[in-house]
Amino acid sequence: MNEAERMVELIPRLRRYARALVGDRSSADDLVQDTLERAWAKLHLYRRGTDLRAWLFTVMHNVHVNKVRATRVTDSLDDDMPELALRAPQGDSLIVRDLDRAIALLPAEQRAVLLLVTLEDMSYEDVALTLAIPIGTVMSRLSRAREKLRLLMLGQAAASKLKLVR
Repeated sequence: MNEAERMVELIPRLRRYARALVGDRSSADDLVQDTLERAWAKLHLYRRGTDLRAWLFTVMHNVHVNKVRATRVTDSLDDDMPELALRAPQGDSLIVRDLDRAIALLPAEQRAVLLLVTLEDMSYEDVALTLAIPIGTVMSRLSRAREKLRLLMLGQAAASKLKLVR
């Protein structure tokens, strides 16, 4: 099977990851199209025998980052996270909706790591290669993302970890 056929087989995974990254179906489809276009143009840079999925996720990540940088002048990582409403007991669909909103509130760097590890079931090493960051940074971002998600899902603001010393 050649790379083109393998790329076609990976489109559903690319769409799922893109949807989680950008939030809406239309933007996700645009991101997948831009990713495949860039990947096709740069296919000569792909090393045969390596993980095509990881390479495509790297391309997608880079395309997404470029789009975000083009639309946002600054993005502060230290902004206070807004609180989500407490979950009503109507059912699981509300939990999924709240989780989707909480994930969207995460900083882009943490959201990318969280989605690649949990949604795409990638190893820390593969995520580090995909995002071009050290493996320790992957673990740190994942830990912070999980903690922020936990607090957001509980409806709590992020607490400061600093202690008062007298």
